[in-house]
Amino acid sequence: MNRLLAHFDLPYATFRLTVDLDEPMSGITALFGPSGSGKTTLLRCLAGLERAPNGFLQFGDALWQDETKNLCLPLYARPIGYVFQEPRLFPHLNVRSNLLYGYTRIPAETRRIAIEQVVDILGIDRLLNRRIHKLSGGEQQRVAIGRALLTSPKLLLMDEPLASLDIQRKQELLPFIRRFHRELQIPVIYVSHAITEILQLADRVVLLKDGRTVGAGAVNQMLTSRQFRGQAGSQRVGAVFDVRVAKHDTQYGLTQLEFNGHSLFVPIQAVAVEQSVRVHILSRDVSIVVGRSTAPTSVLNVLDATIVEIREIDQSSVDLLLDIGAPLVASITRKSLVTLGLKPGQRVCAQIKSVALNEELME
Repeated sequence: MNRLLAHFDLPYATFRLTVDLDEPMSGITALFGPSGSGKTTLLRCLAGLERAPNGFLQFGDALWQDETKNLCLPLYARPIGYVFQEPRLFPHLNVRSNLLYGYTRIPAETRRIAIEQVVDILGIDRLLNRRIHKLSGGEQQRVAIGRALLTSPKLLLMDEPLASLDIQRKQELLPFIRRFHRELQIPVIYVSHAITEILQLADRVVLLKDGRTVGAGAVNQMLTSRQFRGQAGSQRVGAVFDVRVAKHDTQYGLTQLEFNGHSLFVPIQAVAVEQSVRVHILSRDVSIVVGRSTAPTSVLNVLDATIVEIREIDQSSVDLLLDIGAPLVASITRKSLVTLGLKPGQRVCAQIKSVALNEELME
């Protein structure tokens, strides 16, 4: 597995990007943070579009920038695909010609991805002869992604590619992003300030604030962290899990999901048995019970847990970081904390009142 090592210190008049990265480059790594935190600037540094005076960038064994050696490869010399917020397609060319632009701009011996493969993955076969102005915003962005993929990149950079789309178009495009990543196995660095996109796509998350990294790690590790609550507030605090569809219970209209030896039940889903899906459990939907998990309850999803940490949030509430074989967060009142006598290391039961499949999430 390649690793990305980077150091950038880039001052502006009212902003300074100071970032050190050491990240494994597999899966989708999300750069997440509020507007103005430096996400796009960092992406442009990775691409060679911005040059930090003392920058350093290494991808695997390839050195792309080392200012101590006066080395900084331009974008065209880096095996990178770049997808911008706007499609930036050539309006005088049809879809096929736009795709071929990406394909023909690299030497034949370095081409690892076929046009037919990209057309199939992105579902744009019927669009090939259309002019760009005849496409919807989502279709244009799919073509832009296809053009970038056809440069056979070793790394794909995506700068808020869904930002200009409405909710319906976003939900249409997300499955295509998941599919091309799964089938082509190209590592992706994905910029977004939309939590729903991170929940659905990311394998790892780098949190940015005021031009600095404030956290980096696996998606569930970061989404259950103090730093994430500080960035996102309380609305999306929770945990994500990649689960397997175990079976469907048509009698009761339920689908059983399994992960880490646990079972979760959700309303029946149109998803094949054995298929993997991702779910999101909000901290506000987790309540705590002291006692045996075998006690009768109307809540279907009850998991044995250990309290790892108690985090003060405000005068009335706390977060409990729980270990269920993976991190889970419960938000409860201070009164409940005291009444139940909860403390780190204590075994409890986590009652989960609601589980959302991430494909259902909307802005």
